[in-house]
Amino acid sequence: MVINFTSLGAEGKAPQEVVSAVPGSSLVLKKNALLDLGKTVSGLTKIDFCMGWDISTIGTNIDLDISVLACHEGGKILSSNDVIFYNHKEVPGVSLNGDNRTGAGDGDDEIISIILSEVDPSVSKLICCLTIHRAAARHQTFEIVSNSYIRLVNKETDTEIAKFTLEGSHPTSTAIVFAELVRDNENWVFHTIGEGLVGDLNQVAARFQ
Repeated sequence: MVINFTSLGAEGKAPQEVVSAVPGSSLVLKKNALLDLGKTVSGLTKIDFCMGWDISTIGTNIDLDISVLACHEGGKILSSNDVIFYNHKEVPGVSLNGDNRTGAGDGDDEIISIILSEVDPSVSKLICCLTIHRAAARHQTFEIVSNSYIRLVNKETDTEIAKFTLEGSHPTSTAIVFAELVRDNENWVFHTIGEGLVGDLNQVAARFQ
């Protein structure tokens, strides 16, 4: 498998492919894992990136935002139109549902829906990020975020395919590049990243220009 996977802080380590031992069961993924969706779910057409987190344990509300970068050749975005977030919620095949501003309540907080057949053929990967809204002004980092995760869900059956929970402490990070969905000819591969960055969504996007 020769694919251009995103590497931010993985020290050049090759991602490790994961295969389900029990077909149809959800996988718990670690950082820098690969899940070949063609091998995992036959005929998969619609998926959701479901993300959740818990509010701060120190009594301060925190507003996290899910976003997706639709990258083209070389893993680059071409313009701001390739960034899906709360002020630009849709591109062909990819749409954001809602904007949870506190993380309150059980279950998923924000969801990105993807129709694989409708994603622009020039898009080579969809990178999923989580950022803290106005982090610098509010002096907030991921140190006060608990239990943040991404679930990959088969939307047609409402079945969880895999889940990746953010690992480690991120005391200075204001953004997390969580995972990516990478095109492999007619197939797609899910790659967990879980790397923290300092900056807002604009600065994260600039790394992929």
